[in-house]
Amino acid sequence: MSLPDMSLSELKSACLSCENCGLSATRTNVVFGSGNEKADVMFVGEGPGQSEDEQGEPFVGRSGQLLTHYLGAIGLEREDVYIANIVKCRPPDNRDPKPEEQDICINWLNRQIELINPKIIVCLGRISAKRMISEDFMVTKQHGEFIKKDSILYMGTFHPSALLRNPSSKPDALQDFKGLAAKLSDPTRFA
Repeated sequence: MSLPDMSLSELKSACLSCENCGLSATRTNVVFGSGNEKADVMFVGEGPGQSEDEQGEPFVGRSGQLLTHYLGAIGLEREDVYIANIVKCRPPDNRDPKPEEQDICINWLNRQIELINPKIIVCLGRISAKRMISEDFMVTKQHGEFIKKDSILYMGTFHPSALLRNPSSKPDALQDFKGLAAKLSDPTRFA
């Protein structure tokens, strides 16, 4: 599916009526994305959970509260960044989105990235990092590393829901966010 040139609001309107995969049959709401449309930093998760599906906004449940906490720890608010997911509809029972679902939905995200034009994309969790950075990316070993692709810096870190299940990784995630803050405050950060 190729998407014609359109604004972010036009893209969102088109996405809200998408029925290109089976996830559309079980969703309550499409979770397109939200935040600053001119953000230097974009966060990308794998897909909406139950709270997100109910409210139509990304990262609004417990994992979203943790993401907001980490943003605050480095002096950012949700309004400073843009937050989206690989797939825009909740997979049943919060299962991982299937590769074919990701393949169908990725065009929405790619167009969001083109329109927002972030300098840094933070991949939240294994699925996002493997899809956006490299199939070989290992979040547990490579979290916090910056990798440049197509003039964008990518960083993979732990998904907030994984941190809720495994709190021992929280200090590592906080260090990743501090690394993000350092990158944002460095005048040569995008060179």
